[in-house]
Amino acid sequence: MSFEDEMKAALDTFIIESRELLQDMEDGLLGLEHDANPSDAIGAIFRAAHTIKGSAGLFGLEHIVHFTHVVESLLDMLRNEEIPISSALVAVLLPCRDHISGLIDGIAAGNMDETIEQKAAGDVLHQQLHSLMRGESPDLRSEVIPHDNEHHAHSSGGGVVDSGNWYLSLRFGQDCLRNGMDPLSFIRYLSTLGDVIHLITITDNIPHIDQMDAETCYLGFEVVLKSSATKEAIENVFEFVREDSVIRIVPPRSKIDEYIDIINNLPDDDELLGEILIKSGVLTKHELDECLNLQQRRQHQTQSATNEAPIGEILVKQEMLQEPILNAALQKQQQVKDTKAREKQNIRVDAERLDKLIDLVGELVIAGAGANLRASKSSDIALLEATSEIMRLVEEVRDSALQLRMVPIGTTFSRFQRVVRDVSIELGKDIVLEISGGDTEVDKSVVDKIGDPLMHLVRNSMDHGIESAAVRLARGKPAQGTLRLNAYHESGSIVIEVSDDGGGLHRDKILAKAIEKGLVTPGTPLSDKEIYALIFEPGFSTADQISNLSGRGVGMDVVKKNVTSLRGSIEIDSEVGVGATMRIRMPLTLAIIDGFLVGVGKSSFVIPLDQVVECVELPKECEERDYMDLRGEVLPFIRLRKMFEIEGAEPRRQNVVIISSGTNKTGLVVDRLMGEFQTVIKPLGKLFGHLQGIGGSTILGSGEVALILSVASMTQHYSRMEQKRLLGTTQSTNR
Repeated sequence: MSFEDEMKAALDTFIIESRELLQDMEDGLLGLEHDANPSDAIGAIFRAAHTIKGSAGLFGLEHIVHFTHVVESLLDMLRNEEIPISSALVAVLLPCRDHISGLIDGIAAGNMDETIEQKAAGDVLHQQLHSLMRGESPDLRSEVIPHDNEHHAHSSGGGVVDSGNWYLSLRFGQDCLRNGMDPLSFIRYLSTLGDVIHLITITDNIPHIDQMDAETCYLGFEVVLKSSATKEAIENVFEFVREDSVIRIVPPRSKIDEYIDIINNLPDDDELLGEILIKSGVLTKHELDECLNLQQRRQHQTQSATNEAPIGEILVKQEMLQEPILNAALQKQQQVKDTKAREKQNIRVDAERLDKLIDLVGELVIAGAGANLRASKSSDIALLEATSEIMRLVEEVRDSALQLRMVPIGTTFSRFQRVVRDVSIELGKDIVLEISGGDTEVDKSVVDKIGDPLMHLVRNSMDHGIESAAVRLARGKPAQGTLRLNAYHESGSIVIEVSDDGGGLHRDKILAKAIEKGLVTPGTPLSDKEIYALIFEPGFSTADQISNLSGRGVGMDVVKKNVTSLRGSIEIDSEVGVGATMRIRMPLTLAIIDGFLVGVGKSSFVIPLDQVVECVELPKECEERDYMDLRGEVLPFIRLRKMFEIEGAEPRRQNVVIISSGTNKTGLVVDRLMGEFQTVIKPLGKLFGHLQGIGGSTILGSGEVALILSVASMTQHYSRMEQKRLLGTTQSTNR
C-alpha cells in the first residue's frame, strides 16, 4: 500500500470516529440540563472535543483545530465548575457540535479547507463561546462579527484547584547563596500566589559557629500556604533552585478526593502511571523525573532490575504522593489497559463487504437446498445424512452472518433527542422525549431505512398530537408533554412505537374529512383502526392551518409506503384526550428468513415462519364461505387461488394456514403444505413494485421461483377488495 493510500485510509478512519464522537457529544449535551450528576457527561463531551482536535492536528486540519480549541476551552471551564450549566450554554454548544460536523463532512467530500461561509459561521460561534467564558449572556441571534483572536489558556489536566492549605517542605541547597539566590525572596514570592499563613524555619543543619561558612545556606522552611494555584504553579516558584534543593509540595488533605475525581475523569488515552499523575495535576514533571532518577540509581546500585521498586511506591515514600491518589491512578491505568485491549478485539468492517458476505450465504442456502432435494430423491442414506449435516452448518453460518449486521436501535432513537429539543423550541411547546428498549437489536439495513418514517411520526406527534402548555393545563394535564419511543421483539419481528400523551386522534373528524375527499362512501361501516388508517392516504390532512412542520397532507403516506416497502405494517391506537400510539411492525432482517412453503396449483408461496400459528384442514362446510369456526372463534380466511387468479381445479382436500399479524389472525387457504424452508429474499424490482401482498421472491432448490407473501399488506389489500365488492353489490341491489 502506498503512502497516499495509507493516509486516505487513516483519514477515513478519522472521519468515522469523529462522527461517532460527535454523536456522543450531542447525546451528552441533550441530557446535560437534566442530569443530577453531570460530571461524567461533561467529561465525555470534553473528551470528544479533545480527541477530535488532537486527531485533526495530525492531519494538518488547522481550521478544525482552531475552532475546536475554543470549544474545548469552554468545556474545560465547565468541567472545572468555573461556569455553570445553563440552557444558553447548551444552546451555543449544540450549534458548535453541528459546525464541527459540517467541517468533518467537508473533509469527507474532499474539501480540506473551510469555506468562507463556514469561517463566518465559526466566527459567530466563537463570539458566543467567548461571551460564555466571560460570564456574559451570548447573543444567540448575533450576525457575523470579526473574531478578536482572543485565546484563553486553560489547563487540560487537573485544572485550577479550589482554595486550600498547601504544605511546603523546603530544603535549599548549600550553594544557593553562592549562586546569587536568596531563600527569603522565594518565600516572599509565594505570597503572590496566596497567603503564607504559617512558616517555621528549620535550623537543624546549622553547624557549630567555628565550622560555619557565611556563604553556605543551612536553612530549611516548613510553609503552610493558602492558595488556589496548581501544584505546578507553586513548584515553578523554585525553578532556579530546584536542581540542588529538596522541594516537597503536599496538597491539602481535603483535596485528595478532588484529585481522585480528576484522575477518574481523564480520557482513556494513556496507560503510563506517571503521565496519568501529571495530567491530573497531582505530580509535576520535575517530581516524576526526580523519582525516575532515584529509581535508576537504586537499580544501578543493586545491578538487578528484579529489585527495582515500583515508581508508585517510591513516590509515596518520598512524600510526593498520597496513597489513596496512587490507588486511584493505578485503577485508572488498569482501566485504560482494559479499554485498549477491548478495542484491539474489535475491527471495523466495510458495509459493502458485509453485504457481499450475506449475498454469498444466501446463494449457499439456495445451493444447499438444491443438494438436499436431490439427495432426498436418491434414497442414499449416507448422502442424506451428509447433506443434512451440511444444511445444519449452513444454518449456523447464516445465523452468524446475520448477527454481524444486528445493531441496537437505541442509536437511532437517541438522535431524536436533538429533533425533539429543536422542534419544541420552534413550536413553543415544552416536550420531553422518553426512550425505552434502546438495546433491542435489528438488522442495520432496517435501521438505516426506518429513520425517515420515524422522523415523520415524531414531528407529527409533536405538532398535531401534543397540545400547547395552556391547553394542557386547562385539561388538567402537566404543562410538559411527553413523547415516547419504544422498541421490542415480538414473534420474530421488531415493534417500534411512537406514542404521546396529547389529545389523540378525533375519529369523527377524520371520517368526515375522508368522506369529503371521496376516500370513503357515506354509510360504510368502518372500525376505529380502519378510520385511523385513513390518515396514511395521499394528500390527507386534518390540520386547520399549514405550519412549517405539517398540514399539507404530505408525509404520512410516505411513512406507510416506506414501511410497506420494508415488508412491515403500521397501525394506530388512540384515545381522545389521552394520547395516540403509532406502532410499526417490521422483520428483523431483510436478507434471509425462515419460511413455510405452501403450494397452490402449480405455484409456490413462502409465508414468514414467525407469523405461522398452526395448520388445519379446511372444513367441507366452508367451501362456499370465507370464514370458519376455529374452536369457538370466527376465523376469516383468504383463498390464495382466488386472490392470485391461479388456474386449475381445486383438490379434494385443502388446508388452512393460520397466520397472525399483530393481534389479528387470518387463514390462508392453500392446496399443499410443503414444510419449513430457508428463504433467501430476492427483490422483485421496480416493474413489480405495484403488487400488493408480495414482499419479494426466492429461488427453490429445484430452481423454481416462489413468491414471498407480505402478510400484513396482503390482508389489508384483500380487506379493501372485499369492501369494494360488497359496496358494488349493494349499489347494484339499490338500483
